[in-house]
Amino acid sequence: MSNFRADMLSKVESRERNILKNVYIWMTAGLTLTGVVAYFVATTPALLRLFLGSAFSLIFIVIAQLVIVGFLSARLERMSSTAAIASFIGYSVLTGITLSVIFYAYRGPVISRAFFTTAAAFAGMSLYGMTTKRDLNGLSHYLMMGLWSVIIVSLINFFLKSSGLYYLISLVGVFIFLGLTAWETQRIKQLNATYASEMDEETYIKISIMGALSLYLSFINIFLYLLRIFGRDNR
Repeated sequence: MSNFRADMLSKVESRERNILKNVYIWMTAGLTLTGVVAYFVATTPALLRLFLGSAFSLIFIVIAQLVIVGFLSARLERMSSTAAIASFIGYSVLTGITLSVIFYAYRGPVISRAFFTTAAAFAGMSLYGMTTKRDLNGLSHYLMMGLWSVIIVSLINFFLKSSGLYYLISLVGVFIFLGLTAWETQRIKQLNATYASEMDEETYIKISIMGALSLYLSFINIFLYLLRIFGRDNR
């Protein structure tokens, strides 16, 4: 009996490593696709006019992004792994289109600095979430409250146009998404554990995709907030 339990735990731990590896592979693939699309759109005037030439086009793309995230979150268990992969790829492409404007808003050194700082900070917090014995579920409630506060204050500052508040929002946003990175990494491990030895290939892929999307979103948001901070410092 003890040998059976040890064997099962070994399989769960092995699958956990594989899931996390797949999560990071998919996340990296999504970020790479986003970067390629963003640069291609930014350097192709016809595409830039097509996608971002009107408020209607931009609003449509943003709504499509929200629909994809909502679709994945609500229907993950019922959708096929192929649909999950297609949704993630579609989201990465749409994000690339919306992020193409950063090549006009910020200089190359600022973008590079923000990206490499994001990569280092993200890796550190994801590693913490992977290795810590502390349960981060309690922290997630405060992080979500903080995130909603940032969204509300950002809307208020849209009218106030306070540069100091803009900078503060960006700093707080970075720390919130760093915290979410650690929590999301731990949550992937916990989700793997709940299936014990009963996870099939479809579920394995879908969990990998959902985990990749969660960490992808955190990475992108950290990057955007750091762009705002470094862009302000270089003015």
